[in-house]
Amino acid sequence: MLRRSPHERARRPRRHRPRGWSAALTALGLVLTALYVGAAPAGAERIAADRTAAPQGAQVVRVAEFLAECPYSHRLPDDPIVFPGLPGASHMHSFFGSRVTNAHTDLTDLLNSASTCSPAVDTSSYWVPTLYRGDQPVEPTGVTFYYLGEGVRDDVIRRIRPLPQGLRIVAGNAKATGTNDPTSIARWSCLHHGEVNPSKDFVTCPPGSMLESYLDFPQCWNGRDLDSPDHKSHMSYPVNGDCPASHPVPVPKLRQVLRYPVSGSTQGLRLASGPGYTMHGDFFNAWPENEMARRVTNCINAIVKCGADGRPS
Repeated sequence: MLRRSPHERARRPRRHRPRGWSAALTALGLVLTALYVGAAPAGAERIAADRTAAPQGAQVVRVAEFLAECPYSHRLPDDPIVFPGLPGASHMHSFFGSRVTNAHTDLTDLLNSASTCSPAVDTSSYWVPTLYRGDQPVEPTGVTFYYLGEGVRDDVIRRIRPLPQGLRIVAGNAKATGTNDPTSIARWSCLHHGEVNPSKDFVTCPPGSMLESYLDFPQCWNGRDLDSPDHKSHMSYPVNGDCPASHPVPVPKLRQVLRYPVSGSTQGLRLASGPGYTMHGDFFNAWPENEMARRVTNCINAIVKCGADGRPS
């Protein structure tokens, strides 16, 4: 192929555009720009914001949820909700979250404490009666606390408010009398083995599985009290998908899920409070208010499944 020299290329005649060509192009560009801007949908800014908030290509799961993974911290016969200021007055408890919880713990202690939780900003304290096999304590190897919007209608989910800082709740009954006792609300099951029916008492899990306990806390607050004499009356469970008039403020439902390295025979298993049906949970809320509010707005109210960082998972 023959190549022309720079001089030969330079001598090639130039094509002349008609006069007014540049001006016409400029005018056309302005018209197209105006049409594009005018045709932008009303929600364009919202869509752009959503794309910024979530990773590109991420699939948002329509479940109102955020969570905290809070491994075992320590064990004490203390209970700062039921027996405040009385060390040793309780049965043995296993604590999760805040590393400092004892009989004297108050909100200031929790807010200034280190935590086992992911996210570390959750310095709340969670505790349950210790599980034993014979005289040997068995601590869970998996501990997840879910904050959920389920159990109420979607319109109620959208008006759920953050759990107030300093809120204290006890769910379940350490003095339940049997599996037919309606105050026994925790359930035992086998991890990844749905063929084993859940029960209020311990269940026999196949080899390789784990014994799992799950417990739902009430999600309706009276809007006034951070605690009550029985540590329950300031809260209520929803009725027909909404909060009752006596407890009009919907808050996230706390679901406590514990996974114990236990399978096979349940012989010798007991809780510090008694049989499996006495499982209960205590919660002392010390989430930073801004972090709790952000998660409630972006995950619960928006009905979006979020991870421990409070962002779509």
